[in-house]
Amino acid sequence: MYKSYHKKYIMQYYQIRNLKENDIRTVRMKVEAALKKEGFGILTEIDIQSVMKQKLNKQYLPHVILGACNPSYADKVLTLDPRISTLLPCNVTIRQLESGETEVAVMDPSAVMSIVGNTELETYANEVREKLSSVLDSL
Repeated sequence: MYKSYHKKYIMQYYQIRNLKENDIRTVRMKVEAALKKEGFGILTEIDIQSVMKQKLNKQYLPHVILGACNPSYADKVLTLDPRISTLLPCNVTIRQLESGETEVAVMDPSAVMSIVGNTELETYANEVREKLSSVLDSL
């Protein structure tokens, strides 16, 4: 159930899985393989640890944002609304936790697309959400 921000509720905008594996590179390979199996490719990458060190001289544990895209679904939603590109791609984050575990989180496209108010878009978003859930389940 999603609630509006003006009522001071927090929207669940992600799905998450913590892994005992502490090597972020190994986890990343597993994540990318699982994404590929669900039809996603990686369009972008942001290395938070590196950026924060470089820009703010601040230490972060390893943390990467992958911009994942399923071209079939991207085509469907862009055909319905070309400005939906402002909400693409689907972000997947991989970050090392203080505990030594690695967290993998995926955005919830259903939550994001719900702000647009187009039920056709929401249908596709729910399908993509299921694919991203499958990625997490396979790790």
